[in-house]
Amino acid sequence: MTLKTRFSEMVGIEYPIVQGGMMWVGRAELAAAVSNAGGLGIITALTQPSPDDLRKEIERCRTMTDKPFGVNLTILPSVTPPPYAEYRKAIIDMGITVVETAGHNPQEHVEDFKAHGVKVIHKCTAVRHALSAERMGADAISIDGFECAGHPGEDDIPGLILIPAAANKVKIPMIASGGFGDGRGLVAALALGAEGINMGTRFCATKEAPIHDNIKQLLVDHDERDTNLIFRSLRNTGRVAKTERSDEVVEILKNPEATFQDVHHLVKGADGRTALETGDAKAGLVWAGQVQGLINDIPSCDELISRIVEEAEAIIADRLPSFTR
Repeated sequence: MTLKTRFSEMVGIEYPIVQGGMMWVGRAELAAAVSNAGGLGIITALTQPSPDDLRKEIERCRTMTDKPFGVNLTILPSVTPPPYAEYRKAIIDMGITVVETAGHNPQEHVEDFKAHGVKVIHKCTAVRHALSAERMGADAISIDGFECAGHPGEDDIPGLILIPAAANKVKIPMIASGGFGDGRGLVAALALGAEGINMGTRFCATKEAPIHDNIKQLLVDHDERDTNLIFRSLRNTGRVAKTERSDEVVEILKNPEATFQDVHHLVKGADGRTALETGDAKAGLVWAGQVQGLINDIPSCDELISRIVEEAEAIIADRLPSFTR
């Protein structure tokens, strides 16, 4: 049996399983491990302090794998934005063939990547955004349901509806994001019209993830209820692991007069990095999705991907046919 799809063939991977970009987590050791296991590993560009540091990280990844891997470039509105064009140039100059874009209006980036032969996967949280990215020239869509870690948008549409709704309209290959962590999810995504899955939180709980063991164990100990939705009142919803710090953010923002400045000291990205690196979940936000309820161990990336593929193949071969007998 083969699990090859249009998406896996387009990016040249064995299995249609992608490790999405994650701030402070998407480093060379994790990306290489995922790619070596047959999936698509992704380095997060803005985790690196400068475009030159990104070049070095790409070189470091190439010392660990000869398989395809990609780079994530997330574009967010900011008073002092990072030098996106320089990061983009570094990605192109280093011969990266697959990029995951996300965030605000990626058009100039998509156009430049496409002009240099780079395949672009754009991450979206709504069908209308997916169609816009398709018109813009994206080669594939990663459609992100409400279950996800990070920013699920403001429509609150879970994957069971969002994936087939997008599949009804999007013509380019599409992978499903948000809530995926095992072979059952992969089969479900394929049945709903996607051509692969994108996992973030699940890959955080692997041996190669470059974060503290305490945080990995936190993900194992949590269940599907252990997330908080923050910034709801600010129309910039984010899903994070339920911790003392994220509880405090939620409590402060219950006040209808509260602004971002009232929680700024609790949500700084640098503090999130401290939490991941020291293992102290009180030190900063830990971004995690509802898939925590499906995480029960901390395998290697190879063990995880092999397990997902074997489980998916068994469901397709053994379980599904029984319903037609």
